[in-house]
Amino acid sequence: MLSQADKMPNPDAAAPMAPADDCADAAIERARADLYTLFSVTLGAAPTAAVLAALSGLEGDATPLGRACAELAGAARATTPEDAARAHFDLFIGVGRGELLPYASYYLTGFLNERPLAAVRADMAALGLARAEGLHDPEDHIAILCAVMAQLAAEGRAAQARFFTERLRPWAGRFFDDLAAARPVGLHHALGVAGAAFMAVETQAFSLET
Repeated sequence: MLSQADKMPNPDAAAPMAPADDCADAAIERARADLYTLFSVTLGAAPTAAVLAALSGLEGDATPLGRACAELAGAARATTPEDAARAHFDLFIGVGRGELLPYASYYLTGFLNERPLAAVRADMAALGLARAEGLHDPEDHIAILCAVMAQLAAEGRAAQARFFTERLRPWAGRFFDDLAAARPVGLHHALGVAGAAFMAVETQAFSLET
């Protein structure tokens, strides 16, 4: 989904020992990055068997997000790659256009390729990130923004908070609500419910930090 210059980790670098609290924080950041990655790959293209298997492995708990993840895992187990591809086509591609337009520009201005896209491109350039070769969607596509958030998990909370607050918070929750409403049952309904719950958690967490 993304390419990045000059920010590859050094596999030979020794990892220092970290206190238990730091390890717990790191585990939370990895879990968040994994969720963003799953949303990115599921929304960026028709979900493959491997993506469905990854979604099937999600575990839930008693929180709204945990329950939504458990529902998403169950929906993934009940979905074939053929069913997922058909739903993805109808929702995001269609004959002429899909049912939903998953772009920041559309949700914030009512049109495509507007100022929100330019702002995302400027942010990505500053971060040394670029859309991967072979992708044709504008960079304000929800899948690309989720991929950026997954990448920023290694960059510290300040960078994440700024990007989320400016590029996802104003519209992503509405998109996920629309996705859930577009399908009363099934994988993409569960994806919309889980995405909306995740955006609510992220909004609250970053609000407490600012």
